Amino acid sequence: MPNIVEITDLSAPELDVYARLTEAQLRNKLEPEKGVFIAESPKVIGTALDAGYKPLSFLMERRQIEGPAAGVLARCPDATVYTADRAVLESLTGYALTRGVLCAMHRPAPRTAEEVCRNARRVAVLEGIVDSTNIGAIFRSAAALGMDAVLLSPSCCDPLCRRAIRVSMGTVFQVPWARLGEDKTQWPEAGLARLHAMGFTTAAMALDDRALPVDDPALQAAEKLAIVLGTEGDGLAAETIARCDATVMIPMQHGVDSLNVGAAAAVAFWQLRAR
Repeated sequence: MPNIVEITDLSAPELDVYARLTEAQLRNKLEPEKGVFIAESPKVIGTALDAGYKPLSFLMERRQIEGPAAGVLARCPDATVYTADRAVLESLTGYALTRGVLCAMHRPAPRTAEEVCRNARRVAVLEGIVDSTNIGAIFRSAAALGMDAVLLSPSCCDPLCRRAIRVSMGTVFQVPWARLGEDKTQWPEAGLARLHAMGFTTAAMALDDRALPVDDPALQAAEKLAIVLGTEGDGLAAETIARCDATVMIPMQHGVDSLNVGAAAAVAFWQLRAR
């Protein structure tokens, strides 16, 4: 049975991970081996456990211990569970807990793009996407619609931030991912060169009169295809588009010029999936 600890002091340092550390501090970039992330809800936590992630501790309402969270707690007999009623927990975290359960987990060791793409035929490449909701939605679509991996430019939002994990419904734990470099000098030239060296045809999703429609047979025929998607506001950088092998767009109707990047990703992933 996990160690159940009733919260009596909201300032206790062991609660910092849930209440007082920023996403950047949780990530612990200077010492990655000490990095932590927060997963919410029994379902998402269970998905993380299935993928081999290790829990550090739990924070939950008392009623969850023998209720919806009982299954994940049974899988973590050595974990510490900090508990209180809902009002105390909201006072601690500053927000309502999703389904009343949080879990602090150890971050995995970073992987390289080459590692996650070793046997991949279709990958999503994200440039400068900083909205955590879009990151989560893209991962969910990538998992559902046949992407073998997701690669992120250095400026993208962390896929293991709390909101991205929640929106993805835990699929960030199922789809392999890596960054194409850690600073802006490594994208786009160096990052795209790495993709080309791995044998990928690169397809930039962008608005361009000369772009191929997303259902062009040549794209589907590519043995290895990297679908490159840009930031919510400005789209892909001109240099990125110029360095890709093809520019691709989703045909629109009713005068609509584009879709949100999360929606565009889902359409592109479905159409361009390996068959």
